Amino acid sequence: MSDDGGSEGERRAVAALEASGIPFEITRHGPVASLQEAADARGIDPAGIVKTIVVRRGDDDFLFVLVPGDRTISWPKLRALLGVTRLSMPDAETAKDVTGYVRGTITPFGSLVGWPVVADSRVPSRTVSIGGGAHGVAASVDGGELVRALDATVADVTDPE
Repeated sequence: MSDDGGSEGERRAVAALEASGIPFEITRHGPVASLQEAADARGIDPAGIVKTIVVRRGDDDFLFVLVPGDRTISWPKLRALLGVTRLSMPDAETAKDVTGYVRGTITPFGSLVGWPVVADSRVPSRTVSIGGGAHGVAASVDGGELVRALDATVADVTDPE
């Protein structure tokens, strides 16, 4: 496996996508420097790219938050949804340790642990592009199928960037 998640991460993510039973299409592209470049490479608008953010609730207690590309986590909304007063984002090394993926490649599919998933309420209403386990790899899926496959809690947990 290479330092950037490489093909092992991609294989793990694709195998988990296949096991989920949802239709998907893999897109591979070279390095991108911005959300717009990633959207152009994937043939989707920036709002259709779904970032998978790892959030820490407590010691060894994490979750994934699926965030549209043009939005950011609303910490007050997420804390209220989860009924907690404190959340944080782990550092890059911890995120890799708990998911098996480096930042920029993280996806709930094939994660080392099946952490709970919260999807922003905008995700199920459209086709989305989610990380595919390696840099420059993404999976296009129906957002509604995505949240069902991940048994995600769907709620308004973001604000415009």
